[in-house]
Amino acid sequence: MQPSHDIALLLARFQFAFTVGVHIVFPAFSIGLAAYLAVLEGLWLKTGRAAYLDLYRYWIKIFSIVFGMGVVSGLVMSYEFGTNWSVFSRKAGPITGVLLSYEVMTAFFLEAGFLGVMLFGMNKVGRGLHYAATCCVSVGTLISMTWILASNSWMQTPQGYTIDAATGRFIPADWLAIIFNPSFPFRLVHMGLAAFLSVAFIVGATGAWHLLKARRAGTQASEPVRLMFSMAMWMAAFVAPLQVLAGDAHGLNTLKYQPVKIAAMEGDWESEARAPELLFGIPNMKTEHTDYAIRLPLAGSLILTHSLNGKVPGMKDFPRDQRPPSPVIFFSFRIMIALAMLMVIVGFWSLWLRHRGTLFSSPGFHRVAVCMAPAGFIALLCGWVTTEVGRQPWTVYGLLRTSDSVSPIALSNMALTMTVFVVVYVIVFGSGIGILGRLLARAPQEGEHETSPSHAPDILATSTHPKVINPSSGEGA
Repeated sequence: MQPSHDIALLLARFQFAFTVGVHIVFPAFSIGLAAYLAVLEGLWLKTGRAAYLDLYRYWIKIFSIVFGMGVVSGLVMSYEFGTNWSVFSRKAGPITGVLLSYEVMTAFFLEAGFLGVMLFGMNKVGRGLHYAATCCVSVGTLISMTWILASNSWMQTPQGYTIDAATGRFIPADWLAIIFNPSFPFRLVHMGLAAFLSVAFIVGATGAWHLLKARRAGTQASEPVRLMFSMAMWMAAFVAPLQVLAGDAHGLNTLKYQPVKIAAMEGDWESEARAPELLFGIPNMKTEHTDYAIRLPLAGSLILTHSLNGKVPGMKDFPRDQRPPSPVIFFSFRIMIALAMLMVIVGFWSLWLRHRGTLFSSPGFHRVAVCMAPAGFIALLCGWVTTEVGRQPWTVYGLLRTSDSVSPIALSNMALTMTVFVVVYVIVFGSGIGILGRLLARAPQEGEHETSPSHAPDILATSTHPKVINPSSGEGA
C-alpha cells in the first residue's frame, strides 16, 4: 500500500469519525429530550399542574433546534457512504442498506408525520391528539435508534449472511439473525440509557444554573426551575446505576465475541487467570508492553469474568495486523468509566440531599451539577470511540477490512474536503450551540405556556434527520 493511500485512508476515517462524532450528539439529545417532553405533557394532562406545561414549552424550543441540527449533520454522512466508502457500500449494502430503509419506512415517516403537530398544533388540535403526536415522535426516535443499532451491531457481530463468491457481497440469509445479532440487545439498552442519562444531566445542569442565579439575586427560583432540577436528579439517581449494570453486561458480551477489543481496552498483552486490573498505564504497540502500569490485583478477572480465577485475554493471542490501537481505546474507555462513576455519585448525592430536605438549597451540589452538564455526552462519545476504534482493522468484524472498504480517492481531494468540513461545521454548529446556550440561559418562568398565543416555538424544524452507521470508525447515530 502506497504512503499516499495510507494517509488518504486515515483522512477518510477521520472525516467520517469527525462528522458522525458531531452528529451522534444531536440524535442522542433528541431521543432523551423527546421522551422527557412526552413525560412532561403526560403529567400535565394527568395533574393539570401548569409547571409541567411551562417546562414543556421551554424545552420544546430546545428540541426544535437540536432536531434541526441533527438534520444538517446527518445528511452529510449519507453522501460519504458513496464518496468515501463505496467498496463497503457495494459489499455490505444488501444488508446495511436494507436495514437503513427499514428505519426510513418506520421511524422516518412516524417522526415526519407527527413532528409538525407536536411543534405547532397545541392550539389547533385536541389535547389527546397533541399528546399522541408527542408520543409518536418520541417512539419514532427510539425506533430509529433500534434500526441503526441493529445495522451497526451486525457490523460488530455479523451473522445470518452468506458471501457471494463472485462479487464478495454479503447476501442476507436470515433476517432475524441479522437484526438480533449477538451484540444488538446489549448495545441497544446501553445506547438508550446513555441518551436518557445525557439529557438528564443537561436538564439538571440547567436547573442548577438557574437555582444558583436565583440565590445570587436573593430571590426564590421559579417552580418550573425547581421541578426540572428535581426530575433530572431522580433520573440520574436511578438510571446511572442501571447504565453501569448495562455496561457490565455489554462488556461480558464483548469478551465473548470480540476478545481482542477487551484486551486492547484493558492494556493486557498476556492472557492470564487471576489477572489484575490496570488502573493506569500507557500501552505501547511496538514493545507489546503497557508502560507505567498501576495494577489492582485480581480485579481484572473479577470485573471481566465475574470470577477471581477467570482467564483474561491478551493482545499477543492475536496477530499484529488484527489488533486495534490499544492506546486510543485504553484511555477513552477509562474516561467513560470515570464519568459513569461520577454520574452515579451525583445521583446518590441528590438522594441524600433530598432526604435532608436541602436539594434546592445546596449551592455546592448545584455547582457540581452545572459542571456535570456535558458528562453524559462526553461519556457517550468515549463509548463510541471505544466501540468503533476497538473494531479496527475491520468494517465488518473479521470479514471486511477498513483498508479494503475505502473508495479510490486522491489524497489532495480528501485533504480539501476534510478542511472544508471542519471549517463549515465549526461555523454552523458553533452558531447553533450558541443559540441553544442563549435559550438555556433564560430560566423557565411560571406562565411560560402563556408567553405565545399560538403556543408554538418561533422555529421551523424539518421533518426528521437521517441517522447512519459508520463503516470506518464511527458508531450508529
